[in-house]
Amino acid sequence: MVMIRENIRNKNKIAALACILAVLAAVFLYGTGGSSAIQFLKGVVWGRALIAVFSIFSSLALAELVWRIILVLKYRPIPGVSDDQLPTCTIVVPAYNEGRQVFDTLKSLAASNYPRNKIQLIAVDDGSMDDTWKWIKQAKRTLSLSVLTIRQPRNQGKRQALYDGFKKSRGAVLVTVDSDSMVEPDTLRNLVTPFALNPDVGAVAGNVRVLNQSQGIIPRMVDIVFVFSFDFIRVSQSMVRTVTCTPGALSAYRKSVVMGVLDEWRNQTFLGRPANIGEDRAMTNMILRQGYDVVFQQNARVFTEVPVAYTQLCKMYLRWARSNVRETIAMASFIFTRFRRGSMLGARINLVSDVIKLTVAQLFFLMSWGLILWNPAIFGSKTIVGIVLGSSLAATIYACKFGKISSVLAFVYGFFFFIALSWIKPYALITPHHSRWLTRDCPKVNPDNDLHHQLSARQLT
Repeated sequence: MVMIRENIRNKNKIAALACILAVLAAVFLYGTGGSSAIQFLKGVVWGRALIAVFSIFSSLALAELVWRIILVLKYRPIPGVSDDQLPTCTIVVPAYNEGRQVFDTLKSLAASNYPRNKIQLIAVDDGSMDDTWKWIKQAKRTLSLSVLTIRQPRNQGKRQALYDGFKKSRGAVLVTVDSDSMVEPDTLRNLVTPFALNPDVGAVAGNVRVLNQSQGIIPRMVDIVFVFSFDFIRVSQSMVRTVTCTPGALSAYRKSVVMGVLDEWRNQTFLGRPANIGEDRAMTNMILRQGYDVVFQQNARVFTEVPVAYTQLCKMYLRWARSNVRETIAMASFIFTRFRRGSMLGARINLVSDVIKLTVAQLFFLMSWGLILWNPAIFGSKTIVGIVLGSSLAATIYACKFGKISSVLAFVYGFFFFIALSWIKPYALITPHHSRWLTRDCPKVNPDNDLHHQLSARQLT
């Protein structure tokens, strides 16, 4: 045991050292290329204005970073409560063309450390074209926990599948779990606990990690992104009671709060079209709008499958980006009102931050490409500095938490994002009305593949 702990400490040190060296290299590069870039811009008519704008928003970003770091350092997840204190809960698992994986998902949920008399499990086949329904029926026959099954005659979308599951629910808390995900035994207990202790909590976001890391470099990089998004961004948002998105992979909602907006949520439109994406962010907004807290439970972990290929990754990110545009607009409609008791400053900072990231940050991305094309020698080096420094926080967080040398992939992802993914948010800004799901259009080629079954034992350790 001592040797294992020592190995973990050594991995932490190696990974953290790699991150520090990368940052030092970036600082050195800034010293050789940064000042020349500033001098170059000062010689251009609009250059000084660009420097001033960049300086203002850089200062704001630094202030926000310090604020979030302070919040993260104060955060502690709530330990799971006893069986007697736990509320009844209904878990809804919508599935479309998931094949064998839906069975493994339901199996992991059935193995949860949660009182059997307080849990209801519902699986919804949303008109799958593969053998998903066969695996759902297999789960109903063989699992130790009873499974209520619903089969849609045709594909109607995840929102409708969840709606039908919610309508059949008996629990005081509604839990949603994606059908390509696996939970740990204590996940449900930890996820639901905040409802038992605080009547002001309307929703709880789970902690999402990547299940299929062994399938390539993209899933490994996305895992680092997830850790930053949840263990840093959502942790800081939770401290001000305003997590802006409860993830579809694992979230919980107070049923009494959901039922009051359920029809509005199902029938939501954007620019006159049905809102077929962003059901998780939309529900989060509607719960916040009613004055309830939305918090994050770091100790409620779920492992979910992410795209392996570049094209599918782009589709997933584009869907998320469009949803973010829509729901940021929706959030702005109530966040500056007296929508709840207590301080609302943190909630408003979160919204302003999202607006800046969607607008000003995207303009800076586009200008960076223009400046690089204009003068590659000067602005190329400065862009490299920005990417390394921008990636260093995610790399350090991953290194400190998991002690993996793969944390250096955060820097690889930084360059990959700038070169191959930075177009997604600007494109989403001009096409937010598009509502195709994108990543669930076709059935899986080999639905009987049991790769996830093999992965589950290793990934959940």
